[in-house]
Amino acid sequence: MADELELLRRANPVPVDGPHYGDGPLDHNAERHLARLLHERPPAPRRTRLAWGLAASAVVAALVSALLFTGQTTAPAAAAPRPLIVRADSTPVPMARLAERAEQAASADSPTLRKGTHVQSWSLAMSDREPPITLPQETIVRWNADDSHTELVVATDPRHPGRPVLTDEDGKPRLVDDGHVLSNRTYPPSWSDAPPSSPPPHDAAALHDYLEEAERAFLADHTKPLSTAELLDATKILLDNWTLGPRESAALADLLADTEGLRPVGQVTDRLGRRGQAYVYDGEDNRRMLIMDAADGSVLGLEQTFTKDDPPFGVKAGDVMTYSAWMR
Repeated sequence: MADELELLRRANPVPVDGPHYGDGPLDHNAERHLARLLHERPPAPRRTRLAWGLAASAVVAALVSALLFTGQTTAPAAAAPRPLIVRADSTPVPMARLAERAEQAASADSPTLRKGTHVQSWSLAMSDREPPITLPQETIVRWNADDSHTELVVATDPRHPGRPVLTDEDGKPRLVDDGHVLSNRTYPPSWSDAPPSSPPPHDAAALHDYLEEAERAFLADHTKPLSTAELLDATKILLDNWTLGPRESAALADLLADTEGLRPVGQVTDRLGRRGQAYVYDGEDNRRMLIMDAADGSVLGLEQTFTKDDPPFGVKAGDVMTYSAWMR
């Protein structure tokens, strides 16, 4: 027992005479992780079973309040959106060909890379005590010249899925249609040289390293290369932080053209009414569908659906787990 106590004393992570973490400057890695904790929106959960937490409850309460004030007393928010349907008469476009189109578009006069995002998203909140409910919202994040930024989040009307309710006026987001404001915040200036805060490169190989670094912050095992599912999750992180220009979109299309298991399936119309080419990756218990503009290779949306029933949580194969539609 004496030997074991001595081992424990030597293993003390905070010795009395040791330096105190809060009294010294943070090293480079600590600064990067602190910046992520303070200023970055977390990625959508990739687990099949999403937790029923305070955030979900707050959004549900906001949706219910909005419906009550508008006279809607039924519960349309509880109905998950139907998965996107591939047109049966459409011809799949290989990702390599789309990458070529993206490269051609990159040489034209097009909007440039911009920090911030405009996205409509849907996510399915579940628990073993409550029925699953879809949480639709729209978000605009805009960065200012002094490195401060604003974030406006609105719970969109579930009776009109896919209709944008936020626009930019004189560079500032504003509410233009039915929607319940969940939050409208301004964040102080912040800066980081780590992905996804740093600008993404417009070279496929460099972009792969960038996405890998952005995604690894959320992975337990840092020794394995990114899987296709993780690469698509990293793409979502990128697009939740940046509105890509043509060169970055071309680099992303070029990178995805070499991604194993991502196959073209044909044309779809996304939830904002835009036509795009769909590329599908089938995972163990869910399927990811990436929707891209056939003309310039930019990413329009990413849908994740269940491929197996999960009776305890009230979900069936084909139910939409998450969906994001990015806009300029």
